[in-house]
Amino acid sequence: MKLQRIMIALILINLAVLVFLLAEHRRTSANEVAPVVRAPTLQIEDAQGRVRAEILVHGAETVQGKTYPEAVLFRMSDPKSGPVVKMTATEDGAALGLSDGSTVGTVQLYSRQDKGNYVRVVNRNGTEQSLKP
Repeated sequence: MKLQRIMIALILINLAVLVFLLAEHRRTSANEVAPVVRAPTLQIEDAQGRVRAEILVHGAETVQGKTYPEAVLFRMSDPKSGPVVKMTATEDGAALGLSDGSTVGTVQLYSRQDKGNYVRVVNRNGTEQSLKP
């Protein structure tokens, strides 16, 4: 008799937990939109798992003796040649780079405190031209 009461009590507790979990599940449905997404990096992949776009905060670093400040970077890539669109924002300015997919051909727009505003264009054969106001 005592064992039956214990079993009934456990069944009732399990049912209460089940009802609570089902009610909680209904409150958080997939149709809700999060007001803010926070992450150190956001990546978008194509069907083959290749990263095609990403937004990230790149920490300050020193390369070949030159120190680069922390930057926010937005990069889009084509499936074959890598990054073809790059946008960067740092404490000393911003830049936009567009590539034709080759290792050389680029159009770069700069707005920097130290060097001013200018456009740099390099074609596939390496010929470079800059436009400074």
